Amino acid sequence: MLAAEPVKIGQLELKNRLMMSPMCMFCSDQTGLALPFHQTHYGSRAIGGIGLIMVEATGVTPAGRITHEDLGLWNDRQADSLRPIVAQIHASGSKAAIQLAHAGRKCEDEAMTPVAPSALAFSEDYRLPQELSPNEIGEIVDAFAAAAKRAAEAGFDAVEIHGAHGYLIHQFLSPLSNQRTDAYGGSPDNRLRLLREVLSAVRAVFPEERPVLLRLSASDYLPGGLDLTRTIEIVQQVCDLVDAFDISSGGLLQAPIKTFPGYQVSFAETIRQEAGVLTIAVGQIRTREQVEDILGNGRADLIAIGRELLRNPYWYLQQYQKELSAAGQIPQPYTGGF
Repeated sequence: MLAAEPVKIGQLELKNRLMMSPMCMFCSDQTGLALPFHQTHYGSRAIGGIGLIMVEATGVTPAGRITHEDLGLWNDRQADSLRPIVAQIHASGSKAAIQLAHAGRKCEDEAMTPVAPSALAFSEDYRLPQELSPNEIGEIVDAFAAAAKRAAEAGFDAVEIHGAHGYLIHQFLSPLSNQRTDAYGGSPDNRLRLLREVLSAVRAVFPEERPVLLRLSASDYLPGGLDLTRTIEIVQQVCDLVDAFDISSGGLLQAPIKTFPGYQVSFAETIRQEAGVLTIAVGQIRTREQVEDILGNGRADLIAIGRELLRNPYWYLQQYQKELSAAGQIPQPYTGGF
């Protein structure tokens, strides 16, 4: 039962190798505050035994949210609204993390102006973004750092920087969306600059003993875009600032993607082997058999579960019922159900 083994991300020890994927709920109070729903939502998955609960993509600025119903972390009131969630997660013996994000050109809030490395829309259904100036880029870097500091003050054990799925950092990384010719574009190193600046700024304010994670899309699935080879290079160039890599794919532009159970695991596996870093596998991982196979064959260090936990907060307890019952690890109020 490899899933139940403790694992360390940096200095943070998790009780098992399972993580709840960050998934937008689109139900904040429109000012970015967490609501009682969020405490129930995340708290129930912690009761269900998941070792690391990753709170959804949380905007570091008002224009950094995907919609006006996303969580935010650009002010102290928002941080205060997250404290009960952290306490609820900790009460079940799980660790709490939060994903910090900026939507860039994928901002759908009509009250906000979308921004991007270049004035290129995500699709014909999205607005044309405003190209960011160097000063504006610096302000966004500062916003990530300020959000990370608030996350630490709210009690989060880890933060994850969202560099995937076509959002702002991913937009800077990919030559398909970054056509700048200044210090933030024109070459692989320049396109990487924003990510390194964000990670450095976050690492400078987030407690040293708490890990910083990074989610990346390993492939754009399009000619001329990011591919696994370039992603490995990116990982190697930022691994001094990151404790674990959460490996997903796609999202930059509409692309043909053939999905199947575990379709992204090979990305995490190859990055783990080639870069020698801790990786998290994600993507249609639905059963204990998949989890045990991935961990048993050294394809990843942790497993992120998404949709299965939306369907069933107690997925882990059910999948591993026999072993967890024998070990007395079913939460006492729920033992009658197992």
